[in-house]
Amino acid sequence: MENGCWKRTLTFALVLLVSTHAEASVSRRMEDFIKAVQQVEDEDPGSEPVAVLRRLRRAAGLNDAFIQHYLANADSSGPELNANLSDYISAVVHHRVTEDGREEGVVLTPDGTTVALRQLLLGIEAGLLSKTEGRVRGLYQLTLAKDLGLSLRSSLPQRLGPDGCWDNVTSPQVFTLSDSPSLLTTAQVNGGMDGVVLGVSVSAKSRRPLKLSSLLTEYYCHQLDSRGLDAAPRLISRRRRENFKTLVLPPVLVRQVGKSVELQERLTGRSEMEAKTKKQLMAVVKEGMKEFVHMYMDCPPIVSRCMWEAKPYKGTPTKLSLPLSYLFIHHTSTPSQPCLTFEQCSEDMRSMQRFHQEDRGWDDIGYSFVAGSDGNIYEGRGWHWQGAHTFGHNAVGYGVSFIGDYMSRLPSQQSMTLVRDQLASCAVGGGRLVADFILQGHRQVVSTDCPGDAFYAEIKTWEHFREVKKQE
Repeated sequence: MENGCWKRTLTFALVLLVSTHAEASVSRRMEDFIKAVQQVEDEDPGSEPVAVLRRLRRAAGLNDAFIQHYLANADSSGPELNANLSDYISAVVHHRVTEDGREEGVVLTPDGTTVALRQLLLGIEAGLLSKTEGRVRGLYQLTLAKDLGLSLRSSLPQRLGPDGCWDNVTSPQVFTLSDSPSLLTTAQVNGGMDGVVLGVSVSAKSRRPLKLSSLLTEYYCHQLDSRGLDAAPRLISRRRRENFKTLVLPPVLVRQVGKSVELQERLTGRSEMEAKTKKQLMAVVKEGMKEFVHMYMDCPPIVSRCMWEAKPYKGTPTKLSLPLSYLFIHHTSTPSQPCLTFEQCSEDMRSMQRFHQEDRGWDDIGYSFVAGSDGNIYEGRGWHWQGAHTFGHNAVGYGVSFIGDYMSRLPSQQSMTLVRDQLASCAVGGGRLVADFILQGHRQVVSTDCPGDAFYAEIKTWEHFREVKKQE
């Protein structure tokens, strides 16, 4: 296994020694969960990944009638796990949201996203049981469709999301949602996407792993080289939205939601849904799917301020009047090197915020958003608050910076695509940018080299680029 996956993690043997306080003190990192999976594999050498998954499922209590409709009964799946290991698995896999907004059954992955393990594990198990490559019975129902149907049909004020914040990013234990929860949180969506992507992948006999721990390590712990995601394998967690989007068409997901609702009705002994009721259901789901597509397929992954451990805003922020008309492109110059990991990009964000607040005397980091080369967009001032990025134009546009110095080279193709195509599309679709917005480089309106000679030549080829008279 790659050393990068175990960086800054707890020693798992030590975790199990504190059994009486396991749920409160165990670090909820994907790396620790993979260590636990390894221990399950070591307790029964030679066990197939499906057998390991069923033992995990039994420990976590994932064995209801809906799951058993697609997967085997987990109650007779090999020897019992030792008590400490079983308690740990139950704590990190069993999903629920508490009354005070804590989301349990989720872990922080090395790419900086939070993932619900339930959906992930069920998707992989369904894929391993598939007899036909690419066609996995129950895949969407087990990963997303059931919860998506419940959420879109609910009367809750929020139908999807939200994301949340960890108490400590280095050693995460408690994940608290940032708003009132829906019946399908962002962590559940991330886990569902990963479950679909890996489920489809392992449905091919040539892709079936020898060990579950190896599959999870390859997917979540891949270390990028200096070329970033441009040279990375396709099947890694940093590409989850990209991969999910190529696999799943929204109309297909709508149909799977309908099937999930009908199955739940049958399993609870209710009569078959009438045609009129079914038509009304599908209309509600189809309309709600637009929101799902916007949030999780059109928009890029955005790392919130709490996740990169931002300091508070100084003073009172100024609210923007949306939609805006401009998108201004910057480079950071310092830091001069692209960041390739969630940890490094977060450190760069904190460094820039310190410089902007302490050296320049600004209220906060100046940029609206910042693009790393790790596959993420980082939230600066965000969608709603005026930044300090483009003098004289902060009230009319968003300022998006790329970490690195791009006088003589370009950012990675992937990071440029994230901003040019996905972030811009997300802004237009969410009513934050006008559809015919104007894109400009920082140097066009202020006397500066930003965003660098090479990068400026590149953005001049982008669709929304417009020339403008420079302010003297």
